[in-house]
Amino acid sequence: MGLLLMAVLAGWANFGVVQPLLAADAADTAARLPAQRPALTLAVVALFAVACLDVLVGWALRAFLDHAQPTVALLAAWCRTGYAVVLAVAVAHLTGVAGLLRDGAGADRLRADGYPGLTGFQQVWSLGLLLFGVHLLLVGWLARRSDAVPTWVAALVAVAGAGYLADSAGPLVAAGHPVQVAGVTFVGEVVLLGWLLVHAARPRRTPARPVAPDADVRPLAAT
Repeated sequence: MGLLLMAVLAGWANFGVVQPLLAADAADTAARLPAQRPALTLAVVALFAVACLDVLVGWALRAFLDHAQPTVALLAAWCRTGYAVVLAVAVAHLTGVAGLLRDGAGADRLRADGYPGLTGFQQVWSLGLLLFGVHLLLVGWLARRSDAVPTWVAALVAVAGAGYLADSAGPLVAAGHPVQVAGVTFVGEVVLLGWLLVHAARPRRTPARPVAPDADVRPLAAT
C-alpha cells in the first residue's frame, strides 16, 4: 500500500507539476510559475510524504526479505533510507521556490536567477537515484534467493535498479548523456507493486490441526 500511495503522489507531483516547469523555456516558466504556486506547494508536501513512505517501504521490504540474507536486507533498507534523505534535500529546493513566489519581489528574483531551485531539485534527486538503483538491485538479488518471490519478478526489479544506475551515473561519466533507460525499466517497480498487492491479499490457508482422540470418551453401553 505504501508503494501504491507513493506511485500516485510522486507521479502527480513530479510529472504533473515539476517536470512541465523544467521542460518549459525561461519565458514560459516565468509566465507559469506564479499561477502554479498552489500546485507547487502541494507538490512539495506530496514529495515530502513520498520521502517518508520510502523509509517505511524500505524497512518493510527488509522485514519481508530478511530470511533470504539478513545483512543484505539491512543494507538495502539503509540504501533506501539514504535515498529518502537525499530526496528530502532535493525537495527543499522546491520549498525555496514556493516560498519566493509568495510575493512579487521573490518572483522577480527567481526570474533574475534563472530558477536554480527547480534545476537544483532535479540535480540532487538524480544523484539520490544512484542509491535507489542500488536498493532495487539488492532487493532483486534478495527476491531471487527467496522462495516467496517468483524469479521473473526478482529479475525485473533488478533490471529496474540497473536502469536507475545507468541514468544517474551516465551524466557523471559523459556530459550530455542522452540515454534514459529508466523510463522503460521502471516496469519492474510496477510489477513488484502489483505482485505484492496480490500476494498480500491472497488468503492464507492454515493447515488443519489434527484432533487427538479424547481419552475420556467411552463407547456407550448397550441398554
